[in-house]
Amino acid sequence: MHSSVRLGDGRVQWFIINVAPGIKPYQVYVNVGLTLAFGYLIIVAFADTIYHFMRIKYTHDVARAFRNVFLIIGIGALITAIAGSIGGGLAGVSVGGFLGIVIGFATQQVMGQAVAGIFLLVARPFKISDHVNLLGEEGIVEDVSVLFTVIKKMDNTTTVLIPNNTILGNKIYVLPPVQQNK
Repeated sequence: MHSSVRLGDGRVQWFIINVAPGIKPYQVYVNVGLTLAFGYLIIVAFADTIYHFMRIKYTHDVARAFRNVFLIIGIGALITAIAGSIGGGLAGVSVGGFLGIVIGFATQQVMGQAVAGIFLLVARPFKISDHVNLLGEEGIVEDVSVLFTVIKKMDNTTTVLIPNNTILGNKIYVLPPVQQNK
């Protein structure tokens, strides 16, 4: 007797039952692995699309910051969805919700810094090579990343990494350029 497989019948389950029945005890792990793999590929493709659309209007740094934030959020959502689906029903919703809260609290500091970094990259109150005073640290801006702003102090030996979320709520002094000794 010939059995036909219609779209939506679960081809992985059909394969496990008919072709590789020895894998049946590991069916949940196979499904989770495939969901992680394909979910990750979808999240990366979406984040890359966001990057390319942002790159039209903003610099590479800003577009990359948006891409990274979407990657973090997407991976957190993927893990939460998988945990929720494994639990099934009301238990799955509870597990997924709890895991979402745990991920949210665990990444709260980092996400706050990332959002502040994006605001700094978009607003551009200062640029790389500007002479600034940020939170009492005077020097030349070497880099503005998603999490930190890097300042090279005036002694040219000390580098200071300032978290972006602390910069955003404080005064920013953009000073006149430093005169080179001739």
